[in-house]
Amino acid sequence: MPEGPEIRRVADRLGRVLIERPLEQVWFAFESLAEHAPTLCNARVRAVDSWGKALLIRFDNGQVLYSHNQLYGVWRISRKARVPSTKRILRVELVTDTHAARLYSASDISLWHEDTLGDHPFLSRLGPDLLTHQVSPNWLEARLKSSRFKKRNLGGLLLDQSLVAGIGNYLRSEILFYAGLLPRRRPADLSDAELARLATCMLECTQGAYREAGVTNRPEWRAPLIEAGHPRAIWRHAVFNREGRRCFYCDSLIEKRTIASRRLYLCPTCQQ
Repeated sequence: MPEGPEIRRVADRLGRVLIERPLEQVWFAFESLAEHAPTLCNARVRAVDSWGKALLIRFDNGQVLYSHNQLYGVWRISRKARVPSTKRILRVELVTDTHAARLYSASDISLWHEDTLGDHPFLSRLGPDLLTHQVSPNWLEARLKSSRFKKRNLGGLLLDQSLVAGIGNYLRSEILFYAGLLPRRRPADLSDAELARLATCMLECTQGAYREAGVTNRPEWRAPLIEAGHPRAIWRHAVFNREGRRCFYCDSLIEKRTIASRRLYLCPTCQQ
């Protein structure tokens, strides 16, 4: 499943072709949405945001289209007259005078108003998005130390979307590696320096994955592998999906564990 950085990049791509362009055609597959399609014709998209793994298309009439890709959903952008060749099922179509944005295979789609968006059953449970909302390291430190989160193991806590939205499985492993922390540690047990490092790594890993299309490995570690012709899967991450391979920093073997029912990768030497 795509994580926050991937959804933010989708939002950026949609924004480039939709924002401030009148919609010539709006189509929804679901009957509950189809009756509202005429209200969006000739409307303009004001913004395209991401909130964790959800995507929000905001229109100038106050309506907001919510979608969550889940496992199979995908947005495709093409020139107006070109229909992508795919076996996926079309769910949403937004067409301007030049481009079309189409959502395929997703099932979690709904239309809201800005005034009622806070009542959304999924969004109302989310913490802030590290890419969309203004989150500082100091704010993150305070949140991690709050009574709600401080006594929970980091291995499970980082996947809790009510802490912050958008961190998924690969980011969890990478954040803990760069912070030098084992997944069994708790915010309550961390020193001030460790807590500050964790908060900084949460932001930097997420922002770096956004800038570099999901790559979290350091440039100096991945450059020799790229030059040697290795595929992206080999050099993309520092520890995630690298079980049995050497740590780029200390040369120890990367280990794989199952925590919170999902795989986690770590360096037993760097993470003490």
